[in-house]
Amino acid sequence: MSAFVDWIAAIAAAVLPGFGGDGAPSYNGYAEGDYVYAAPAAAGRIAQIAVVEGAQVKKGDLLFRLEDTQQVAALNAAKANAAVAQANLDNLSTGSRLPEIDVVRATLDQARADQTLAASTLERSKQLRASGAVSQAKVDVDQASYDSATAHVAQLEAQLKVAELPARDAQRIAAEASHTAALAQEAGARSALKDRTVDAPAGGLVDKVYYDLGEVAGAGAPVVAILPPDALKALFFVPEPDRAQIKLGEVFDVSCTGCASGITAKVTRMASSPQYTPPIIYSREESARLVFRVEARVQNPQGLLPGQPLTLSVKP
Repeated sequence: MSAFVDWIAAIAAAVLPGFGGDGAPSYNGYAEGDYVYAAPAAAGRIAQIAVVEGAQVKKGDLLFRLEDTQQVAALNAAKANAAVAQANLDNLSTGSRLPEIDVVRATLDQARADQTLAASTLERSKQLRASGAVSQAKVDVDQASYDSATAHVAQLEAQLKVAELPARDAQRIAAEASHTAALAQEAGARSALKDRTVDAPAGGLVDKVYYDLGEVAGAGAPVVAILPPDALKALFFVPEPDRAQIKLGEVFDVSCTGCASGITAKVTRMASSPQYTPPIIYSREESARLVFRVEARVQNPQGLLPGQPLTLSVKP
């Protein structure tokens, strides 16, 4: 309630305190609700409102939904990036693909066969040279062919080792970091999409819907106000002479026009600073005009509504 209403209530408490004589002290006040406000985490145009004012909702029920076209697209892109990062990581972790390794192995087998043939040719040329059947030049050519075949075999053996090894540590670390970042981006996009749908944070009465379909709601701006069943409190003002007699946890009887019997309220807060009613100048004779605001949680509302005038009496 506004400060103006508090001020009016303070005047009523001082002018019509409702106590005196031998009866139990009573004080005038009003009911106030502790509302739960449902708001979007980010701004957006309202695409659906699933509740109406006066309806009862349960915790987790859909309240409203914002347009989510951009968020859906962002999530799809994030999923694709995560898949690419996973594929890169898998490729670097397993080395070359199996068909590539098979090609290297086949080439190595051919090179070893060529080496064996070159070795046989060289040995035969050496024997013929010993008998004078061939020249030294022929032996030199066969020796060069054998040396070339041997070098080719060594080269392919090295290539096979490289193909069978996974990527270097630095490359794998970079790929793992990219994959982690892609997964984080996907999680963020998924969360942003989820935030476009707002469910009831608590059950209770839908007291107010602040926006219409198609309007743009700002980030953190309440769209729906919910009054939980146990969220009513009684606000009343106690004159300064009675302030010391009221304790936290004290229970008052609550009465009002048309209210059911048996309604009570338990004091949960007492203001440490006083409020004044006219005249502002304080004196001993005007002590009743120095009042303190007290809050008491209504324990069994039974149809009470926020703003309803109340009278609170000390339980006998």
